[in-house]
Amino acid sequence: MNDYNEIGARLRELREVSDYTVEALAAELNLDPQVYASYEQNGKDVPISVIYEIANKFKVDFAEIVTGQSAKLQTYHLIRKGGGKVVNRNPEYHFEDLAYRYANKVMQPLLVTLEPADAAAKLISHSGQEFNMVLQGTVIVTLGDREFTLNEGDSIYFNPTIPHGQRCGGDVTACFLTVIAE
Repeated sequence: MNDYNEIGARLRELREVSDYTVEALAAELNLDPQVYASYEQNGKDVPISVIYEIANKFKVDFAEIVTGQSAKLQTYHLIRKGGGKVVNRNPEYHFEDLAYRYANKVMQPLLVTLEPADAAAKLISHSGQEFNMVLQGTVIVTLGDREFTLNEGDSIYFNPTIPHGQRCGGDVTACFLTVIAE
């Protein structure tokens, strides 16, 4: 990810090119206009789910908004089954309502639930591409010899041939989606 302010600038450019006011776009995203305006000022504060919603709405690549470059890996669009709408922050969306689109197929993601534990993550590796989206709680992801703490709304995109594992990083159950495609 490059400079956070550039993410905000790309969001602003997308909105302006698409002829939306801050107020109109914020209303469609169910956000307070001042909150959305702050996202355009400081891209660091934008929840990953909001970027997904905007990418889906304006039919642009999620990775292009975040990095300014076309994705080198497949970007997965998490959707509501049958609804075609990207998953958003609505807590009424349940796992069974979600799917993702890959190679013109709608496929079910894997929901991972992690109970609080002090034990280190068990590391595995496998083929395919994987995208984890943290839905609830804090998750500590180990990639090789590095650890990353993901909080609600954070996500990580990586090559799963690297040994990796996850563990709950908090006092409450953590849940996230894993999408794997060969």
